[in-house]
Amino acid sequence: MKILVTGTAGFIGFHLAKFLLERGDTVIGIDNLNDYYDVRLKHSRLALTGIDHAGLDYGEPVQSKKYSKYTFIKLDLLDKKQLEDCFRTNKFDAVCNLAAQAGVRYSLTNPDVYVDSNIKGFLNILECCRNFKINHLVYASSSSVYGMNKKMPFSEHDIADHPVSLYAASKKANEMMAHTYSHLFNLRTTGLRFFTVYGPWGRPDMALFIFTKAILEGKPIEVFNNGNMKRDFTYIDDIVKGIVRVIDNPAETNADWDAENPDPATSTAPFRVFNIGRGAPVGLMDFVLEIERQLHVKAKKIYRPMQDGDVAETYADVSNLSDVLNYEPVTPVPIGVARFAAWYKAFYKAGKQETANVVH
Repeated sequence: MKILVTGTAGFIGFHLAKFLLERGDTVIGIDNLNDYYDVRLKHSRLALTGIDHAGLDYGEPVQSKKYSKYTFIKLDLLDKKQLEDCFRTNKFDAVCNLAAQAGVRYSLTNPDVYVDSNIKGFLNILECCRNFKINHLVYASSSSVYGMNKKMPFSEHDIADHPVSLYAASKKANEMMAHTYSHLFNLRTTGLRFFTVYGPWGRPDMALFIFTKAILEGKPIEVFNNGNMKRDFTYIDDIVKGIVRVIDNPAETNADWDAENPDPATSTAPFRVFNIGRGAPVGLMDFVLEIERQLHVKAKKIYRPMQDGDVAETYADVSNLSDVLNYEPVTPVPIGVARFAAWYKAFYKAGKQETANVVH
């Protein structure tokens, strides 16, 4: 297929583009390369897919030196005209929108960025998919949409209308916007609620990256909610496998949908929402212990109260994606953390720590 992947300098987008290219798809990748975190990491991801950041001019396609079927364009989703030109020129079979302003905590102090990128930018994607007759739009939602929900595990079939951060609200809005376009224009859309994705080339604002960096530098880590947190940590390879399964199987209508007992995950329109997680939450302190084991360094810990916009636990019910598309996450946390630690130390050439801190 010919697939547009937005956010291909980002963590998930980079891994997805690489997977699609290696199986033979044609990929057009776009990213605005913003400075939410270290742009050098984004440049390094692009370099692995044969894109030299030094030769990037805004709006100009750059051919990969590694993959003959990969073209990258530095482009912002808010640039509707350039985005339309990209759709008009390429005639995509499918679109996977992973470009977004990420981060729960950042949304508390920079709300406008989330409205611009996650709402206005997503609207431009929807309009292009509608006007250029795209067969299937797959887009990133988030486990954060479950917000105040306490029923575990989180299920797509339960209502999730009480977000606790603007980031979460923007992702819930994406789902509602997608349903509207599915209903009005018969656009096939599938939203993916990602659960705490981690792995090599991960984001520097995520816990695994923050903890690893601090521990190797001999600095203390901040442990929020006094360590009483659980997360459904999901390894990047399992995430990518789920995304590809979804791309290959466009959303369908639910003939049994009941308007008096509406299922939030399906519709009479070609609309679906899936959780993608491991389905096995891990305690934060157990996760920290695993990082210590892999780094052979004991962490110095500072315990903090719960942060605004955060939740104590996430736990994905992945039975829906498993039943519909035979999705099965296979990577245990110790293996995933080990792979990340090996990547981090190699990429940053982290030095050896004092032997007094070594975990025996």
